[in-house]
Amino acid sequence: MAGTTATFYAVSADTIIKRATLTRRTFALLTSFLFLVSLIFLILVEVGNVNAQHPHDPVRSSIYFIKLDLSHIIPRSVPNSVLINSIARTLGLHDFYQVGLWNFCEGFGDKIDHCSGPKTMYWFNPIEILLSELLAGATSTTLLLLANYVPILTASAVALPSNITDALTLVRIASHWMFALFLAGVCLTVPSIVLAPLSVYSRWASLPLTVLTFLTALTVTTATIIASAMFIIFRKAIHSATDTLNIGAEIGTKMFVFMWIASATAILGCLIQVTQCCCCASRRDVRTGRRKGSKKAYAGHGAGILDGAGTWPAGEKPRARRRFISSNG
Repeated sequence: MAGTTATFYAVSADTIIKRATLTRRTFALLTSFLFLVSLIFLILVEVGNVNAQHPHDPVRSSIYFIKLDLSHIIPRSVPNSVLINSIARTLGLHDFYQVGLWNFCEGFGDKIDHCSGPKTMYWFNPIEILLSELLAGATSTTLLLLANYVPILTASAVALPSNITDALTLVRIASHWMFALFLAGVCLTVPSIVLAPLSVYSRWASLPLTVLTFLTALTVTTATIIASAMFIIFRKAIHSATDTLNIGAEIGTKMFVFMWIASATAILGCLIQVTQCCCCASRRDVRTGRRKGSKKAYAGHGAGILDGAGTWPAGEKPRARRRFISSNG
């Protein structure tokens, strides 16, 4: 009979502890879920525009930071602009170029026909790309024909307006930081998902987890801010050069939405994790009697398990009480 009572007490105590810490467990699982959502959208950012030329994968082809329209690169104000644009296309200049985290893709009309291979620390250099494609199909005659309309300074650079070349310097530096931070964000998000539920056991465990989730949110948000600022500035620089070259620039809406969802969920998950350092009783708090947790967990239980006030009988800590009963059982 004593053994039966001991077993009943131990199981009931564990059940009550779980019920008393239900709020904390809910928030811990919510934190993990938020970082899972952040990871999903970070992966979409990472794979966007990679191998986007595949006809059966329209998702990745629609995820890009910025898309440049060069189908009418020579302004209409220039004589024979239609003919020159046609010749430029014949030489190898594509209608559009779109930029992802790892590479760029190009195509004619609305169809992508080629993507560069993924490259770590990638940054988009339109001068190098345009020059290589224009010269790839050019002969001495056609090069002379286009010299007045597709400006070429030297064999290594296209003469774009100074505000665009200045923006490219920013793009190169910011792209390296953006790439590293997005990759670090993915690496930090995974342990945040796995370890966040552990905060239900002890408030002390919440401290290192708070540091981890803070670094995760900071990394992802910083990468998002850098990417947003960089490509918005680049788009404005291109739009301001319409007198020299007619280049359209379109921000990738999906990419920006995915980045900011990843950042918002990471920030929210971090804030919830921070609150668990001081709020909501942990299982260790309830076992040691430091905190009671939810009062509803104690309702309807007799003094044999917990007294009516929700405290452990005889002022004993639960862990010590359970050892005493087990030895008598």
